[in-house]
Amino acid sequence: MSADSMPSLHRSGQSAQSAQRDPTAWQLAPVPAAGDLAAAEAFCRDVARRHYENFTVATRLVPPRLRQHLANVYAFARWSDDLVDEANSPAEAARDLVEWRQGLEACFTGRPGHPVYVALAETVRQTGLTIEPFTDLLDAFEEDRAFDAAGVAARYEDRDAVVAYCRRSADPVGRIVLALEGCRDATLVAMSDSICTGLQLVNFWQDVCRDRRAGRVYLPRDDMHRHGVTEAMLDAPRAAPPLRELLREEVAWARERFDAGAPLANVAPPVLRPAIGMFLAGGRAVADAIERAGFDTLARRPTVGKWTKLRLAARAWWSLQTTPHTAVGGPS
Repeated sequence: MSADSMPSLHRSGQSAQSAQRDPTAWQLAPVPAAGDLAAAEAFCRDVARRHYENFTVATRLVPPRLRQHLANVYAFARWSDDLVDEANSPAEAARDLVEWRQGLEACFTGRPGHPVYVALAETVRQTGLTIEPFTDLLDAFEEDRAFDAAGVAARYEDRDAVVAYCRRSADPVGRIVLALEGCRDATLVAMSDSICTGLQLVNFWQDVCRDRRAGRVYLPRDDMHRHGVTEAMLDAPRAAPPLRELLREEVAWARERFDAGAPLANVAPPVLRPAIGMFLAGGRAVADAIERAGFDTLARRPTVGKWTKLRLAARAWWSLQTTPHTAVGGPS
């Protein structure tokens, strides 16, 4: 599901059509009985810790009061994504998403049923989160389901259409994190959107091969046509020169998104800055890994090495030690 830099909500190559699957949220830990808040929160922590390798690092970079909230949000996203990617059919996914959306609405009206929603309702009660970014995420998952049902591989005509998908599939995550600190300033939200879109884009370009095996192509069709890249080229064992040139251009696009959002690491609420800086640096590291691979993500999936991850985490930890705890970019 994720790029090496953040909990991206697009999980490449793990659909029901793929032979390789990660454990689902409900396979990672025993699902507790509804109504038990402590058990529900423990379940969300287990899902986040066991499924997302960077979650423990990320949560160490925010105050303890935010860690359970992040786990609750992550568990919601993970379960939602699994409903689509692990369904036996698009029709089953459609039914499950309808029920899950109804559960979300009940959660935000104080009537949570599912354990994930029991935990999330407490986050909503304490932080005042609104339902919109959560429904945006479900809209993105429904979009994937609809494309899967229609058998559409190359999904988006141009970059604007890809960005519109990212607004639903990735940007809500950053908006939720900012909102946990009461930050809804339009300028800061726009910076967050740029970072999250960039992270989603490098995840796409890193996982071109995995996505293709899952019947999904996120490269803009007009960019493919301009470079003379066909869907058949994505089935080759190595990327042909036109595909490598296309990916060079797409990675540059992702880096532009990172640059546009980079000031957020200095002006966001101080307690969030180290984690934002780590995710931003991680996304750039994935872009660098793709470049080092010669923009050939068919031969192998470019990844960020262990020592690079440790270096980024250490840098973020040091930033945490030296960050002044004054409110900047707060509620608006």
